[in-house]
Amino acid sequence: MKNKTFVQKVKNGQPPFYSLIKSAVLFILNFRIPLFWPLTWFYRALYFFHVFLRESVVVLLKIIYFEPMIRAVCVKVGRNLRLEKLPYIVGNGSIELGDNVRISGRIDIGFNNRFGHTPQFIVGNNVFIGCLCGFAAAKKIEIGNNCYLASGVKIFDNDGHPLDPQKRRQGEPVSIEDVQSVKLCDNVWVGTGGVILKGVTIGENSVVGAGSIITKDVPANTIVAGNPARIIKVINQDAS
Repeated sequence: MKNKTFVQKVKNGQPPFYSLIKSAVLFILNFRIPLFWPLTWFYRALYFFHVFLRESVVVLLKIIYFEPMIRAVCVKVGRNLRLEKLPYIVGNGSIELGDNVRISGRIDIGFNNRFGHTPQFIVGNNVFIGCLCGFAAAKKIEIGNNCYLASGVKIFDNDGHPLDPQKRRQGEPVSIEDVQSVKLCDNVWVGTGGVILKGVTIGENSVVGAGSIITKDVPANTIVAGNPARIIKVINQDAS
């Protein structure tokens, strides 16, 4: 109570002694170092040194820490893999990464091993996967060449839990009938927060709008958006 009373008195600036304390606190909080030209150049150089140091640490971690561990747990890793953080992998599955794959920030890969076979997560060449993307594979999730997945994209090839509430209460796993592979064909772009559900194939060159939920196949050369997603435009390949 005494501490609260003291803070309240400082906020109110009453009596005069607390007004001095309030002024001192505001001065400290609002103090800025004056940047006349020698200091401006100094702090500008310091900023670039900070960026260089940070990026050097990222590259060093990639070379001696992240990349060797990924190569050890993956079935295949192509050339020029670029990692910013180590993916979080749960369960046992087969991971294949093509050439020039870039993973920006942390992603999650979860495998469901209840069906007596090895789930697969396959990524083609020249693929970008944004931070906070998540993948849940009980059978197979396949991403083609030249695909872009923005941050927060989620892809599931299974429901995760049974639709029957009694089975969920009893902790039973999803049935094999509720597992269907997902495939993104070449040149697909999935916007931020897109969700792709089981059994979906997204055709070549198609675009999924940000925040869209894909529950059925998407034809090639189309733009889809919404919940559930619908076709909003056909991409004219002749005009490109």
